[in-house]
Amino acid sequence: MKGRRGKIILLLLILAAIAAFFLFGLGDYLTLEALKARQAELAALVEARPLLAIGGFFLLYVAVTALSLPGAAILTLAAGAIFGLWIGTAIASLASTLGASLAFLSARYLLRDWVKATFGRRVAAIDRGIERDGDFYLLTLRLIPLFPFFLVNLAMGLTAMRLGRYALISWIGMLAGTFVYVNAGTELARIGSTADILSPALIGAFVLLGIFPLIAKAAVGFMRRRRVYKGWRRPKRFDRNLIVIGAGAGGLVTAYIAATVRAKVTLIEANRMGGDCLNTGCVPSKALIRSARLAHEIRTADYFGLAPREPDFDFKAVMKRIRTIIEVIEPADSVERYTSLGVDVRLGHAKLVDPWTVEIDGSERLTARAIVIAAGGEPAVPDLPGLGECGYLTSDTMWEALSHRDTMPRRLIILGGGPIGTEMAQAFARLGAEVTLVTHGPRLLPKEDEEVSAFIAEQLASEGVDIRTNHEALRVEGRALFVRSDASEEALPFDDIIVAIGRKARLTGYGLEELGIATDKIVVTNEYLETLYPNIFAAGDVAGPFQFTHFAAHQAWYAAVNALFGGVRKFRTDYSVLPWCTFTDPEVAHVGHNEESAKEADIVYEVVRFDLSHLDRAVTEGANRGFVKLLVVPAKDRILGATIVAHNAGEMIAEYVLAMKHGIGLNKLLGTIHAYPTMAEANKYAAGEWKKAHKPERLLALVERYHAWRRG
Repeated sequence: MKGRRGKIILLLLILAAIAAFFLFGLGDYLTLEALKARQAELAALVEARPLLAIGGFFLLYVAVTALSLPGAAILTLAAGAIFGLWIGTAIASLASTLGASLAFLSARYLLRDWVKATFGRRVAAIDRGIERDGDFYLLTLRLIPLFPFFLVNLAMGLTAMRLGRYALISWIGMLAGTFVYVNAGTELARIGSTADILSPALIGAFVLLGIFPLIAKAAVGFMRRRRVYKGWRRPKRFDRNLIVIGAGAGGLVTAYIAATVRAKVTLIEANRMGGDCLNTGCVPSKALIRSARLAHEIRTADYFGLAPREPDFDFKAVMKRIRTIIEVIEPADSVERYTSLGVDVRLGHAKLVDPWTVEIDGSERLTARAIVIAAGGEPAVPDLPGLGECGYLTSDTMWEALSHRDTMPRRLIILGGGPIGTEMAQAFARLGAEVTLVTHGPRLLPKEDEEVSAFIAEQLASEGVDIRTNHEALRVEGRALFVRSDASEEALPFDDIIVAIGRKARLTGYGLEELGIATDKIVVTNEYLETLYPNIFAAGDVAGPFQFTHFAAHQAWYAAVNALFGGVRKFRTDYSVLPWCTFTDPEVAHVGHNEESAKEADIVYEVVRFDLSHLDRAVTEGANRGFVKLLVVPAKDRILGATIVAHNAGEMIAEYVLAMKHGIGLNKLLGTIHAYPTMAEANKYAAGEWKKAHKPERLLALVERYHAWRRG
């Protein structure tokens, strides 16, 4: 409350000062004619009391610039006319910098919190840009005197730029223009108007000076590239426009885009086309989850008025079905299809030889103007004593290993409480395995809100999963995992153990080390997905920061376009609206901020919630446990994030992804017709909950009176 009172007081003081300036006609004293008329009088004051004159003039200049009042140009002329070139320049440059800094601080104090709360994601992106390139842009704007400086002060005050940095760059940028005006002021008698100072030639010079930082930035980039490529011999001609290493989601989309725009592209894959998602990840896991859900429905068929029974199934047939599903989908990712699209597909191991050359299987070499690394990821495996000797499984190895078995593991331990761990724990439990889920963390799905974690934990526990949170895995001895919780140690027996603690980027074996390309758990890239070498890009799991198939495909567009057209225009990656889904039952889908991330980012939000207990379609499906939870800007309908826990939540979240991407608010969502009865109606009803919480009570009271009047 104190902060709000202080802002109101400051705003009132600023408005009062501006009003006084115009009401009392103080602007009449800040004209060229008034300055000429009083030049001798002011010179006499300086002669008689120099310190008072300098101090008073300095404070006046600061006040005018801080309040963005008209007259700064006249005061700069006056500085030259009254104090001479050097002293006048010193006074005007320091006063203008201090005034600009005060305006900057005022804008920050009054508006920064509101802007950040209202436009949090966009402000964060702007702040990152200011941190990266703010010096160049601020200097450019300051060097062009025709650009309104008060707008610069206001705009920069709303960013995270540091005050000292802002003041220094502003002083440097305004110095040249200040010097020109002060010098003109020393010849005041010959100036008829300020237009006499800014001749077309001088304006042109300032414009050229203004773009100098951009030219300097380009020159620095050129020198950096020369330094990076020093010692490498660039080919005079290239075999390809683009070489893509890896045929997972990121590599396939990159190659597809390149072929679509008629570039000559080679795609190299060391293992199987389609990468992890098709062969060992998304596709087989969702096929297993579907079989498990059917088993659960048979077991709970009495809810639907049918006779329940323990499902009798052939595990080998379940695994065969998974293989069949992969075979149905894989032609879309096959060598034949991509060859028909115009992609030169090579099956073999790729290795970077130099920034433009890739070697295939140690023999053939191809050169390309640009290279995209899309080598994917692999399961992370902890350094756990005895784990390597027990024949552990991962999301990469379990499908092949289990496909050769006649029966499913009876006792199964899953190590990890993230999306993969929770999905597999529920699926195998529904198929009849005794599943123990072990995680070192305090809860499942740690990237979701606590209530979501608790909801899924309760669901899994109700289906027989033994959940061990806050348990540290110590070692494996024989067919038992030893864990510690608090001070006690316990042995958990198993037939199989699945390691699902997460995935890591593939960073070795294809030449990154030899080329000196930096890695830090992922391949280090800039906002354009460029590595150390501007012609080598990375996309997908290998580039992070997220490891989703749809995220890899999203990055692939930027990698392909920047690799092929970066010399004309480059695009910064945009991850502002990224959905993800955990395919438990019910599913957990998420886009934008949840409460956990909003608190970490210090974003003010309002929660809107709609429970599915009385959603008609959810009731008919027997799936009315769950909710839609929205984070919105307080008192506004702009969506900051959405979390859905529901049957088919992954389908439902698409509406919020579209809304957030294109700035569609809850009012428009509420006005959109949704088919009845559908799960998607929950999205509209959530918007309705927001509307009810913000109904115009005063207007409704007037409407009520109107209706009473109409009744007579």
